[in-house]
Amino acid sequence: MRNPYIGHDSQVYGIEEHRLVGGKGDGMRLLEVNNGKGLELTVSLDRACDISRLRYRGINMSYFSPCGYVAPAYYESKGTDWLKSFTAGFLTTCGLQAVGSPCTDEGEELPLHGSIANTPAEQAYWFEDEDALVVRAVVPDEVIFARKLRLIRELRVSLKENEFTIIDTIENTGDTTQPFEILYHMNMGYPLLDEDSVIEIPAVSVTPRDDHAAEDIENWMNMIKPQAGYVERCYYHKFEDQGKASIFQPKLGQGLEISFDAKELDAFVEWKMMGVRDYVLGLECGNCYPDGRDVMRRTGMLKFLEPGESKTYVVKVKMLQK
Repeated sequence: MRNPYIGHDSQVYGIEEHRLVGGKGDGMRLLEVNNGKGLELTVSLDRACDISRLRYRGINMSYFSPCGYVAPAYYESKGTDWLKSFTAGFLTTCGLQAVGSPCTDEGEELPLHGSIANTPAEQAYWFEDEDALVVRAVVPDEVIFARKLRLIRELRVSLKENEFTIIDTIENTGDTTQPFEILYHMNMGYPLLDEDSVIEIPAVSVTPRDDHAAEDIENWMNMIKPQAGYVERCYYHKFEDQGKASIFQPKLGQGLEISFDAKELDAFVEWKMMGVRDYVLGLECGNCYPDGRDVMRRTGMLKFLEPGESKTYVVKVKMLQK
């Protein structure tokens, strides 16, 4: 029997579809997801079913870049032009043909972070099951005479706990063996993120990406106030079995924890960017590092799918409260 106190479920929880009006995001489809317990997500159907906003108990948890909402029609695929449409949000999916630095791999010119985040979802629908609000979508990354990959995403937002789970299946729908990469570019922002934030990444090792990051490796876990001219620092964290990373804001009494299977998603990147307005902490699990597909091939980290083969990855995000 339905709750006798309410006329419509949306008084308490649910999913509503909206469209943006104006600017570069004009016409984009957004799902506003509310679990009725303080967890709210905005899912961007026209951007790979990524999560553009994350709020907990009415407080913003994620970073939203100066680009704002940018529709896929504005995507530019040359070099680092991907940054012109990098909304960031809580989740931007990088891949599937490439992650990280632009490069040329076996004759194929690859842009920064691939094109999947600028691809609209197809067959998108949502429903409620016994304990979750569920969004499902198919995001094709298929090209004539080239790769034919497909991302099938399921986003499960718990109705019992303040947590959600991303379940992604990547399929090779073509007739040739294909390399594939994925990075869950999750972006923490103010007021969750500031100089008082407590960062915990219980890895077995941490490696700086370059000499610049190495200069300050002893402070990889310490956040600072926004700095003019700050140059990003990246650190690679290695786990054995279970991957985990968390951020907690003592002033708010809340935070979040990300967990994943580190045997499957065997690369974890901490992106520390303490710039003015470009103030963001990336906590990013993936099946590769963002050094370019050519580098991943040389190091043996590049993954492949045979024709008809698929691979499933699971990432859980849990809200923390004190």
